[in-house]
Amino acid sequence: MNHPVGPIDASVVPRYSGWSTFARLPRLDEVTNFDLAVLGVPFDGGVTYRPGARFGPAHVRQSSRLLRPYNPVQQIAPFDVMQVVDAGDLAVNPFDTSGALAAITSRALDLTSGGSRLVTIGGDHTIALPLLRAAAERHGPVAVLHFDAHLDTWDTYFDEPYTHGTPFRRAAEEGVIDSTGCVHVGIRGPVYSDRDRYEDQVLGFQIIGAEETEDLGWRGIAERVKARLGDRPVYVSVDIDVLDPAFAPGTGTPEPGGLTSRELLAVLRSLAGVNVVGADIVEVAPAYDHAEITGMAAASVAYELICAMTPRPVSD
Repeated sequence: MNHPVGPIDASVVPRYSGWSTFARLPRLDEVTNFDLAVLGVPFDGGVTYRPGARFGPAHVRQSSRLLRPYNPVQQIAPFDVMQVVDAGDLAVNPFDTSGALAAITSRALDLTSGGSRLVTIGGDHTIALPLLRAAAERHGPVAVLHFDAHLDTWDTYFDEPYTHGTPFRRAAEEGVIDSTGCVHVGIRGPVYSDRDRYEDQVLGFQIIGAEETEDLGWRGIAERVKARLGDRPVYVSVDIDVLDPAFAPGTGTPEPGGLTSRELLAVLRSLAGVNVVGADIVEVAPAYDHAEITGMAAASVAYELICAMTPRPVSD
């Protein structure tokens, strides 16, 4: 393919002007081929507390204007290596959850039909289920690396099976995840009963709780994560509430005692070389954000995920 079309140069065109695409990347209609697409899914019909994540994609894009093209920690310029595009927002039906989930799977399959990969900005965590369905159709059952304050493996809420607290139970039941390689990071806070974690383990998840962060450090977390994932195809799902509310106030179900932005980004950087086939960043609710704190954290998460998915030169 031709040399990738990169982001708009902020030293030539000010960040506060021009198209508000993710990281000021080209739009899908501006290129003929692409390696990775950033898709917005403004759906929050599955929330159980504070709504507003439907406005997350636009907020994260706005916050991403501060991103620069070279990652000095990973020593890579992802937009020079891959053609990355902003695929816009998917128009999902806010009144029909089943229809919205089907539309998300269909669009994800469409965008990955040529072997491209997808980073999705939500939206609430309900969208992880249709994205996992699409990933499994492309790669077979995938290991799930899930960053979150909450398990999201509960059965139902108000007798509804499709909510932001249930996507990974449904995914396990449908066989779209590899139960031998799944792990949660950052879990904390009260749960409904002592069976919640037991049932989560039965579904195939291991837990690295937020309370372990102090002792393990980000390196210890990264080592345990990579040992669990192995060489499986991996789908990474990041609920922004994995961060402590001090670092991500703009979310629907905040929990005190979370990871710092630095810890989360460091673990994500360790995924270079892992077979990451897709990812999402969800639950950014800008109405509760201040000074774009949450939006900038989410934009940085998406950027590090893109960098982790960037091919590295093969050493001799």
